[in-house]
Amino acid sequence: MEFSIDTKGQTQKKQPGIEGIMNPEPVVIRENYRGSGKLDGKVALITGGDSGIGRSVAVHFAREGADVAIVYLCEDQDAAETRRMVEAEGKRCLLIPGDVRQQEFCQEAVGTVIREFGKLNILVNNAAEQHPKENIEEISSAQLTNTFSTNIFSFFYFTQAALSHLQEGDSIINSTSITAYHGSPGLLDYSSTKGAITSFTRSLSVNLVDKGIRVNAVAPGPIWTPLIPATFDEEHVAEFGKDTPFKRPGQPCEVAPCYVFLASEDSSYISGQVLHPNGGQVVNG
Repeated sequence: MEFSIDTKGQTQKKQPGIEGIMNPEPVVIRENYRGSGKLDGKVALITGGDSGIGRSVAVHFAREGADVAIVYLCEDQDAAETRRMVEAEGKRCLLIPGDVRQQEFCQEAVGTVIREFGKLNILVNNAAEQHPKENIEEISSAQLTNTFSTNIFSFFYFTQAALSHLQEGDSIINSTSITAYHGSPGLLDYSSTKGAITSFTRSLSVNLVDKGIRVNAVAPGPIWTPLIPATFDEEHVAEFGKDTPFKRPGQPCEVAPCYVFLASEDSSYISGQVLHPNGGQVVNG
């Protein structure tokens, strides 16, 4: 399947962005992706699950047999489309709107999943925001607080809320980024949170190993999601991903199978690790 795309220098005015108005829209799942029951009977909670990588993970999980709950901020139309796609796979999709920066909301969201589905097996901490600044002096305390609250504090909140419901064989998967390894001069606070997520993943995996709960992460490179046109100007978007060895941005469907692998028994001997769907960039980490 050919994934070369023309991003056409588009931009959006507000994060986290709307997938439904992107041109071209991201590829959520390959037509030839065949589920094989890897997640039959499982229940997954995905933050930032309304669009982008989160949507793709939700649909892949559903095709593998899992019911899904997605947490999102306010993109009701995108969330409804994700639910439609999950239900088209014959699985249930619970929509939970709210602010992941608020610990009480995170606790309530997990409680809602337990009430609706009766259990939780897979937690995907994926929600994120980013705000480019050329100089560290330009990063306000409000921006710093918001970025860390969304990108790493929420991971703690959801994990704390979910842990009592997870059992041996269950899985936590965190979305980190190539910026944690290569750095990003224009995304200092964002890349710092992604570095924290990588360390969080490694430490939590050791912390939970005796409980039989595996903790891993995925570190995507430049992926065509709504966050990109909602973050950068038209010139940057037009060149997005062209500096990779593959000379193009990736599609969400090229990332989501990593989450399927880490959520399933195929990775039963793997914890504390990071997968790198990044267009061929070598990061050694």
